[in-house]
Amino acid sequence: MKEQLPKQVYTHEYRAQAVLLVTRAGLSSAAAARRLSMSLKTLANWVKRAKGGQLPAVRAGARVVQRVITEEQAEVSRLRREVAELRMERASLKKATAYFATESLRGTR
Repeated sequence: MKEQLPKQVYTHEYRAQAVLLVTRAGLSSAAAARRLSMSLKTLANWVKRAKGGQLPAVRAGARVVQRVITEEQAEVSRLRREVAELRMERASLKKATAYFATESLRGTR
């Protein structure tokens, strides 16, 4: 079963700082996303919106949600993402091992 990761909610200020890493600090989007332990696609969307002049605040329902993400929370999120990826890799390896084990036994019976 695939583990669902909690959806990250970022403040407008955090988004702006992340965009500045790409636009002013000269980092590539991929490098900045790795440094912030976040999705490359999310950061790319923020950069695209910022260049178009539209970087809206995060909305949940009708009210604006602003939650500061601490370094510890970002690390926990990164580790959860890594655990989920490792679990998927382990499941794939289990399936591959079972497949090759049955293939190698076919010729011996």
